[in-house]
Amino acid sequence: MAYELFYWPSIQGRGEFVRLALEEAGADYVDVARRDGGVDLLMAALDVEEYPAFAPPFLKAGELVIGQVANILLYLGEQHGLAPRTDPGRLWVHQLQLTIADLVTEAHDTHHPIASALYYEDQKPEALRRSADFVESRIPKFMAYFARLLSNPESRDYLTGDKVTYADLSLFQVIEGLRYAFPNAMKKIEQEHPVLTGLRDRVAARPNIAAYLASERRIPFNEEGIFRRYPELDQ
Repeated sequence: MAYELFYWPSIQGRGEFVRLALEEAGADYVDVARRDGGVDLLMAALDVEEYPAFAPPFLKAGELVIGQVANILLYLGEQHGLAPRTDPGRLWVHQLQLTIADLVTEAHDTHHPIASALYYEDQKPEALRRSADFVESRIPKFMAYFARLLSNPESRDYLTGDKVTYADLSLFQVIEGLRYAFPNAMKKIEQEHPVLTGLRDRVAARPNIAAYLASERRIPFNEEGIFRRYPELDQ
């Protein structure tokens, strides 16, 4: 069975968290909207009567249609060994993913703090204020939390120990995105918390992930996605 991933074809966005899990698992999948006529198929799939998704990304797995990144990853984690088998472990990784989702929302709101329908240029003063707080307090708080998980009670390879989970893949993506959008801030953060760089490098070196990152399937960061590079916001 080939999965069908429905997400916008020109950005990493939230769909990238799902792509990374599918790639790490070596799963057979189709990135529907990146094919000819795929955006039309995506829009039509949003209009189904039973279990409609609110917005992309959503995943078709046979008869199942699963929306929301954390929900999709909860399913894929169980199907492909990217999460612990016990209920406490599975819920813990899900909790970590939800925390990452909070961070992703805050990262998006640095360049669109007022309304998604407005251009960045229409809300630039507010974006400058929002980004200042994000750089000074929010990135450090989130990153210190994940660094603590990687260090306590002793240094570990991944968030839950010696086995990679989808939360590790997502944390990798967040670090990559923040490096792109806020390189100055992240340089300081990674100097303070080298365990984060270690996790990022271990994930990037995993064979399936390394092959994906080197392929055309990996869409470059750009100023249409969640993580956007506006130098004036990275002070």
